[in-house]
Formats: sequence, structure tokens, C-alpha cells
Amino acid sequence: MKTIALLPAGSVSDEAAKHFIGTQNVSWDHHRLISDVFLSTVNGVSNYSVIPIENTIEGSVSLHLDWLVHEVDLPIRAEWVYPSIQNLIGRKSELLGEDGEIDFSRIKKVISHPVAMAQCLQFLRSKMPQAITEHVSSTAESVRIVRDNQGQGIVAIGTTTAAANNGLDILASGVTDHDNNYTRFLLVGPEAYSERQSDSVKTSILITLPEDFPGALHQVLAAFAWRKINLSRIESRPTKKKLGNYYFFIDIDMSLESVLLPSALEEIEALGCQVRILGCYPSFTYEQLAVTE
Repeated sequence: MKTIALLPAGSVSDEAAKHFIGTQNVSWDHHRLISDVFLSTVNGVSNYSVIPIENTIEGSVSLHLDWLVHEVDLPIRAEWVYPSIQNLIGRKSELLGEDGEIDFSRIKKVISHPVAMAQCLQFLRSKMPQAITEHVSSTAESVRIVRDNQGQGIVAIGTTTAAANNGLDILASGVTDHDNNYTRFLLVGPEAYSERQSDSVKTSILITLPEDFPGALHQVLAAFAWRKINLSRIESRPTKKKLGNYYFFIDIDMSLESVLLPSALEEIEALGCQVRILGCYPSFTYEQLAVTE
């Protein structure tokens, strides 16, 4: 039996993990903080960690990416996407108006994870501009807080699973500002993951440029371009060593077992760049997983 570390039960991470991994022969190691999720696997308590890393609306989850790069050395073993369907959650009995409908003006505070909150800003501004917003560690945590603070006009943004787990109501469903709202998840850990296979394989790397090499980034990209290697993502992040010093996080639509990619990386290293391989792993679309269920 494998043990999987992840954010709390009822979070989008929880739903996504069960969608990808299933529920047979697996135990769940839930944590409130993403740092504890990573450390569970680092310390051998769990075999893998499930990490939300990127969202359609908000882009990269910077804190999680920085942990993956700076704090731990856990290879990426798989990636998949899962829809982030957020809902407004609370107690209808507290918020019903005289017409029997939800009176949004009675809401004093909305709490949720900052990424989930950002996915719903237009809805919040149009329906309850008077409400203050507060960020917590996960959507599941926000729902638990609402459960424990009855009669204070507090609502949460979270999943239907979290609402059901805490005996609360869905006040408004599907409140994200865009319908095509997906989150990309990574499975990281010391062991290879072979439970699912995909024809699509990605490689993720970090490249740190030499400081005294003008045009180095152009030459790095050229090493991929002339070989017709597709980069599905490139993002700069601070190295945390010196102001203005960055590394580049790059996702490559190719396996390390190909002929072209290793030679490209050798060319980049010959330029004086540092290359760190974060993982070579199968990639799954939501539609692909839905078909195989």
C-alpha cells in the first residue's frame, strides 16, 4: 500500500488525487500546509506528495514551485490536470432574505485559499462587494472555519466535498469567473510511478544562466529551436541568492530517452549554464483520465 501526502480532505487536491490515483490500496496523509505535504515525503512518512503547481486563471502557484526548487529534492513522477470547480459555501439559514433567496448583503467575510479566491473575484465583487476577504491555507480549511463560526456572516469558497463533509450548504455553485478553469497537479517522490501510462511524456528542467554571458538565454532557446523541440512552458523565478539573478523553469514536450533532448542539454551546459533535471514523467489530460476511469 502506498501513502500519499496532500492538502486536507475536501480540498481540490484531495479530489484530484483520488481522481488520478484511485482509492484502492492507498492511504492518505492529509496536511494543512503545503510545506508539511512536501516534508512528509522527504521524511519517508509518505511515498509521494500531490502538489498543485499551476492554474488556468492564476498561473503558477509560486510558493509550491519555490518549495519544489529550493527546499526539497523530490523528482516529478507524473502530472495531470483536474477542473477547479469552486462554490460559495455556508449556512442558508443564516443568509435567507424575506423572499426566501440568499441575501448576499448579509455576508460579512469570505475566506478561502488565495488561488481559489483569485479565481472568483468577479463573482465576489458583483455579489458581495461589502464583504472582506481573508486567505487561509486551503479551501478545505476555509470550510472548516465556517463550520466552527456559526452566526457570524462568514462564508467560504471550496468544493462540494468539503461542504458535505462539514454539513454546510452550497449557496452558489460554480462561482469561478471562467468556465475553463483547470489546475495542474504534480506527483513527486523518490520512487518511479508506473500505475498509469501515457503516450505523452514531459521533462522539466531548471536552467541557471552564467552571469557574464550576454545573450545566453537566446542561445539556450536556440539549442531547443533548431532541433524542433517544443517548450510548453518557460518561467523565470528568482534564485534567492542575488537581486536580479534568475533561474528558468522549463517544461519540455519530450522524453529524456529521445536522441535530441540529451544533446540539447549538453549544448546548453557547454555554454556555461547549470542544468538541473526535475523529472521525466507521463503527462495526462483530464479527458484522457476520464476515458480510462
